[in-house]
Amino acid sequence: MGVPTPALRLLLRTPIISCTPCFKNPHVEHLQNRDVHVHKATDSHQFQGGRVMPGIVEGKVVLVTGGGSGIGRATALKLAQEGAKIMIADYVQEGGECTVKMITEAGGTASFVSADVSVAKQVESMVAKTVETYGRIDGAFNNAGIEGRIMASTAECSEENFDRTIAINLKGVWLCMKYEIPQMLRQGGGAIVNTASVAGLVGLAGGPAYNASKHGVVGLTRTAALEYAARNIRVNCVCPGVIRTPMVERVIDSGSINEQDFIAGEPVGRMGKPEEIAQGVVWLLSDAASFVTGHPMAIDGGWVAH
Repeated sequence: MGVPTPALRLLLRTPIISCTPCFKNPHVEHLQNRDVHVHKATDSHQFQGGRVMPGIVEGKVVLVTGGGSGIGRATALKLAQEGAKIMIADYVQEGGECTVKMITEAGGTASFVSADVSVAKQVESMVAKTVETYGRIDGAFNNAGIEGRIMASTAECSEENFDRTIAINLKGVWLCMKYEIPQMLRQGGGAIVNTASVAGLVGLAGGPAYNASKHGVVGLTRTAALEYAARNIRVNCVCPGVIRTPMVERVIDSGSINEQDFIAGEPVGRMGKPEEIAQGVVWLLSDAASFVTGHPMAIDGGWVAH
């Protein structure tokens, strides 16, 4: 019961391909569709001819924000492969539902809820719908974020860009934890992973709003980890390097930074893949990381080792 199907395991070993057209990136202030779409698998979760060992998050319920593309989608797929039930949250409905379809068609269990993580009422509703759908929240990957305007210096950064980037990248993480943690306390514990960045560990010229937001996520993660360590809630964050995601592709397409410049900053000589971040997130959410909390995990090809 709950062991991934062969199709789901195969899906997670292949590169992620979008099943919808490229998504636009405007921040949605007012969501029109707030319905939750739930899909449950009916396939047998066994390989023919023998059982498969349970996954490392077998039977856990995990909420993934920003699950409609990139790192969020890769992580949702990996979590499903490892036996978790997934609630996908995204403000782009098409992308979120595409991720759900990828999981359920391969034999996993997933649901979708529209949410803008910078709006408190929508985050509160997102958490409530997850509990209503699955009965609990064992883990949360607070991953939704934007790049904002890149290559604008501190003096050139607009107030609008600064406020919007902080609202989604930092306030959004805080709001998610604000509503996730009380539920986890009622259950007796849980695990949270937030998405920071190498830009949360070192300074990078030309992105003051983004850098500030990601440094804030690292600080917020450490603070929450200390506050709830004795109450069986672990809080960590991942700090990706340059990962080939729609966000990075937008920066390249804008002409702000070219691909070779990105690659030149990576000691391993290439960009990372969303699946490589997913591996770290799933481990941090699993019981295998039971003694890890307050940790900003760099998954960056050696970027911060410079």
